[in-house]
Amino acid sequence: MMRKTLIFIGLGWLLMGFEAPRWGFFGHRQINRLAVFTLPPEMAGFYKKHADYLEEASVNPDRRRYAVPEEGPRHYLDLEGYGDSAVWKLPRYEQEARAQLGADSMRAHGSLPWHVFTMYSRLRDAFLVNDPGAILRLSAELGHYVADAHVPLHTTVNYDGQLTRQTGIHALWESRLPELFFDQYRFWVGRATYVENVQLRAWAIVAHTRTLVDSVLIIDRQMQATWGETKYSFETKGRQTQRVVARPYALAYHTALQGMVERQMRASVKALGDLWYTAWVDGGQPDLRRLMTYQPTEEEIQLRQAELKLWKARRFGARAHEAD
Repeated sequence: MMRKTLIFIGLGWLLMGFEAPRWGFFGHRQINRLAVFTLPPEMAGFYKKHADYLEEASVNPDRRRYAVPEEGPRHYLDLEGYGDSAVWKLPRYEQEARAQLGADSMRAHGSLPWHVFTMYSRLRDAFLVNDPGAILRLSAELGHYVADAHVPLHTTVNYDGQLTRQTGIHALWESRLPELFFDQYRFWVGRATYVENVQLRAWAIVAHTRTLVDSVLIIDRQMQATWGETKYSFETKGRQTQRVVARPYALAYHTALQGMVERQMRASVKALGDLWYTAWVDGGQPDLRRLMTYQPTEEEIQLRQAELKLWKARRFGARAHEAD
């Protein structure tokens, strides 16, 4: 999820056998897995059966970033790039945003909350056509973007503290801390509930997440002044020895954040469960038990997609006509 990284750097991580810093891969996988337990019985069996896939595929959007140029901006929203008070002034709907801001601006400064709605819409359509493969793939990837929307450093141009001499704070907040302290977190967040307006929910998430940026950066900056180089240590994993944020510093920073990381992970789990459930309801509440072993043919999927396209054309055409 660390963005704006040159392609050859990303490839370098892969060739050396490391995973580039991310809600780490660990965080994304846990959020997707835990969201399964928020679902109602009508959905839970299908999602539990495929929980391993939902975990593994949760990081596919990150894996695509170095191969698909348009993927990167979907993971963040550099609010400073959109001007003063942007979180309150930006259009909530993507069509309006593209008309007002332009595609180039959205590529430059990010499109995260708009893309959350895009992924929800695709998942809803997958439910409408009863395509189990698409349901699982889109559920897993929607989880990635929902989780990203809960990471404070995904809402600022200073995404890795590079503007304030705090490089590495991104990986500390969303990877190192969850990996060290996950076992202390409590993840019962209640049952998934229906979201009346998904786009506004996505923006509410981003607006709240943005309020946490100053604390994330200021607390670390104040601590660095005291800890100096003792902030770091070396750890060996397998055959690799790496320079990492020392456990005592991580503990002190985690404590100073007063539960922020846990709260944001819990909020990610709840929001993801809510959006999965909402897409299922809006997609006609198909019987997922029938899809446990059923795999439609390519011809069946194409036919359903054609029917869905026709239905949408008639639906929106009727509304436009009524508006006249």
